[in-house]
Amino acid sequence: MPNKVSARKRVRQNEARRVRNRATRSDMRSAVKSAQAAVAEKKVELLPAVLSEAQSKLAKAAKRNIIKKNKLARQTSRLMKAANKAKQA
Repeated sequence: MPNKVSARKRVRQNEARRVRNRATRSDMRSAVKSAQAAVAEKKVELLPAVLSEAQSKLAKAAKRNIIKKNKLARQTSRLMKAANKAKQA
């Protein structure tokens, strides 16, 4: 347990950030999974909305430094590639 006031405050801040980051990460993963499920089931009518939401959640996570920018680019690219393949089939 920290003794200094500033160290105690840092512990509180870190915990608050951890909880916030965890919620954002969870939302992001849920959106990506629902997009992947829509692609796998070839639900073409749902794809635009689900993909848009997944991209939005990924971008917010990257903006807040919860994930890296390259991970954002990689996941977005893979989602779009799979979605385009599902649309063509």
